[in-house]
Amino acid sequence: MPKVSICIPTYNRSHLLPIAIASVLTQTDADWELLVCDDGSTDATPEVMASYQDDPRIRYLRHEHNIGKSNNMRSGYLAAEGQYFLKFDDDDGLTPEFLAQTVSVLATNPHVDFVGTDHWIIDEHNQRDLDATIANSKFWKRHKLPAGVVKNLLKQVFVHQSFQVGATLFRTAALQDVDFMRPDLQNCEDNDLLVRLALAGKVGYYLPERLMEYRRHPEQTSRSRALRYLEDKAQYLRYFQFEDMHLEQVRRNRLQDTELQLGLRLIEVGQTQRGRALLQEKPGRKAQVGRSLAYLPLPLRQWCFARIRQMQS
Repeated sequence: MPKVSICIPTYNRSHLLPIAIASVLTQTDADWELLVCDDGSTDATPEVMASYQDDPRIRYLRHEHNIGKSNNMRSGYLAAEGQYFLKFDDDDGLTPEFLAQTVSVLATNPHVDFVGTDHWIIDEHNQRDLDATIANSKFWKRHKLPAGVVKNLLKQVFVHQSFQVGATLFRTAALQDVDFMRPDLQNCEDNDLLVRLALAGKVGYYLPERLMEYRRHPEQTSRSRALRYLEDKAQYLRYFQFEDMHLEQVRRNRLQDTELQLGLRLIEVGQTQRGRALLQEKPGRKAQVGRSLAYLPLPLRQWCFARIRQMQS
């Protein structure tokens, strides 16, 4: 039985997938299995994976049809055999010491359920961007997070969102206690998992080393993706109601802002009734403008939204 199960969910990233796999193959701790979960790719992913068929540590789990992001991840989780579990995306990668350092933390701290690390920001050409890396750590408040067991874990993972799942090694047993990621959630599934782990009383540990590489590229900022993201973010925020009044107020504020943004986007793309319903009782000038634009013909409406974004940029 391998010590660590690593899951790489993939979809139409045959040009990046070998880089992600190479980062596993170069780990200094070699006691692992790799599960590549293919969500019905239509590119050369099957051909890429055929080149690894002689390595018994690598398993290729291919779904003939797209089953959705979190369902694809769950297929890897359900097939995993390791004591520890790691999931990272097909456009990211691990540094060679990731497993050695994170496994050491869990092995020497049996009360800890997962250990998260800092990470590098890399570009389309696999180059590390130090300035972007430092700014990213500051944005998610990792620069203020001390090494060791995290105090007030729920605040850290919900308010600051300091942990990145792809840079975190979990005890498989802890994931089993919350049944890993929810089915059918395509975005914010990582945030949702960490919040549920915190609510379940799990113990998180922060290791302030840059042991993973997170890639930024244009696919992450497409407007179609933004609409799907806002729908899932609103759903994720509706799942919870916190006893702590400060956390609950943060949740409500984020939900209201997300519903506002979602309502505006729906009106812009022509889903007028859904957009109006979300903006109906929202206060503020943005909601008022959105409600007014909803009465315009769609081409003129979209032109107005584009002009507003242009003026704001």
